[in-house]
Amino acid sequence: MGRNVIETIMGGAVLLVAGVFVYFAYNTAEVKAVTGYEIEARFYKIGGLSKGSDVRISGIKVGTVIDHRLDPETFDAVVTLSISQKIKLPADTQAIISSSGMMGDKYVSLETGNAAEIMAPGGLIASTKDFRSLEDQVGEIIFLATDGDD
Repeated sequence: MGRNVIETIMGGAVLLVAGVFVYFAYNTAEVKAVTGYEIEARFYKIGGLSKGSDVRISGIKVGTVIDHRLDPETFDAVVTLSISQKIKLPADTQAIISSSGMMGDKYVSLETGNAAEIMAPGGLIASTKDFRSLEDQVGEIIFLATDGDD
């Protein structure tokens, strides 16, 4: 009987420590969505960018991709971003879809401009660069390498 009580107490302690670890990991890993003001960016292709992906400036998470949809008129991908209220983006900010390595997750990288005007909530990032897959890049290299061989 005494052994069952000790095992129960030890099991409870292990569960408590595991719970504290999960709480700590969740709060420090920045996996939760950033709430703030919304802006949009239009891309020709987004290359697997998903809802919940990071929005980063200089590698630091400042927002979250909250939606993406296809514009039925232009057939562009319209990506809606939620940016932290603390961040005031210049109007000439550029959005680039990047990858965390060859097989890494996609994210939106923002390169801030020098404009004095600040982008308003609901605004549109006018300057974007589409995602370039590894296949696209290899194809360009092969084309450049074989172009002069006539």
